[in-house]
Amino acid sequence: MEDKKMTEKESLELITSMIKRTRERYIGDGNILLMWGYLTVFVTALVWIMLVLTHNSAWNWLWFLIGIVGGIATPIMSKKSDRKSGVKSYSDKITSQIWITVGVASIVATLFCIGFALKGFNAWGMMFAIPLLIVPMAEISQGIIVKEKSLIIGGAIGLCVGLFTFCCLVGNVRLLINWFLPLFMVAFACMMIIPGHIVNHKARLQR
Repeated sequence: MEDKKMTEKESLELITSMIKRTRERYIGDGNILLMWGYLTVFVTALVWIMLVLTHNSAWNWLWFLIGIVGGIATPIMSKKSDRKSGVKSYSDKITSQIWITVGVASIVATLFCIGFALKGFNAWGMMFAIPLLIVPMAEISQGIIVKEKSLIIGGAIGLCVGLFTFCCLVGNVRLLINWFLPLFMVAFACMMIIPGHIVNHKARLQR
């Protein structure tokens, strides 16, 4: 018995259906976005305050809280969301792989910075540019997949800040804490906090 071939119309309907299910799953829970957004802003503000008050660079170790806390909380929150929403579609898996790639890239970037530091070179400035380049691009991709404008716009704002940061690093412009850390917080608020609240608001309207 030959397999039935799908028509172009049926293929488009299937793809549309998958995107719709992914959007419903994603729009149904913006809490992970909010967790990362508030965590990043809180740690950035804490580092900024402590550096200004003490002038002790040791407080920069607090940056690792973002990866540690976020890395522990994300799988827990994802499993809880998966139990509520059921079976994942192909587009769900694509979005999942996008964010896994972001996580792996961040870990590799951190290891490179540590390696350079052991050799006496300071490459930690890259850790400001990387989150503002790969995270926004992942978020824009996510927004395109689920057709959510707040993710696209927020990601675009973050990407602009990231490109500006990259230009500063290449051009040897110092990223001074009194102007750059507030800009860093604004970027993450636009990328994650605002879209997260918009996503949750839309979810409440759909119920």
